Amino acid sequence: MKTAFALLTILSLLSTPKSKMGKTLQGEYYLHIHEMGSAFNFTKDGTFEFYFSYGAIDRTANGTYSIERDTLKLHSDKEPCKDFPITKQDKKGKGYTIKVSDPNTYLLKYIKCMYFVGDVEKEVRTDDQGMVHIDEPHCDKIYLQHELFPDVASLIKDTDNENTNFEVTLSPSLVNVSFKGIDFIIDGNSISCLPNYFMPYDNIRYTKE
Repeated sequence: MKTAFALLTILSLLSTPKSKMGKTLQGEYYLHIHEMGSAFNFTKDGTFEFYFSYGAIDRTANGTYSIERDTLKLHSDKEPCKDFPITKQDKKGKGYTIKVSDPNTYLLKYIKCMYFVGDVEKEVRTDDQGMVHIDEPHCDKIYLQHELFPDVASLIKDTDNENTNFEVTLSPSLVNVSFKGIDFIIDGNSISCLPNYFMPYDNIRYTKE
């Protein structure tokens, strides 16, 4: 009976996909692109740490990861789409107005506002004071995304929201990366991904060292 049970166990393990057997990475993986410093540190218990440095911009991330066949999925501790908390909203004036506030006023002029009129997407950017005005009688959706610290765009107004005046702030989590929708392909001792909202570059490859 024990022999039969052992045989069944072995057959079960052989037929189980690698992702369900808890396949893991371990070690440090570095990006080699001129003037950029970036690396992952993966542990065999399924966690990761990440840093990215380019000029005066520093980004970090922590979280867990999973592997499905040759695809690496990162599950960052950062909650995506929450970079611009709304502090006040009401219906006032013509068109739509968004005011972004932050103690570091340097960051206020690097914010992209994407809005939809029906299926048509349009863009406008904040001025030096963090102000955006959309001269449209009606917008269906409005999103914000920081250009220096890009992540998944934050929804400010959805189709059911009739407010036209919004005040928002910058979340402290802005410097972190969510990695939402960014998957890596494992190829031997390297991992790579396609150009994306965070790293819109070709040949993004991290190599184990």
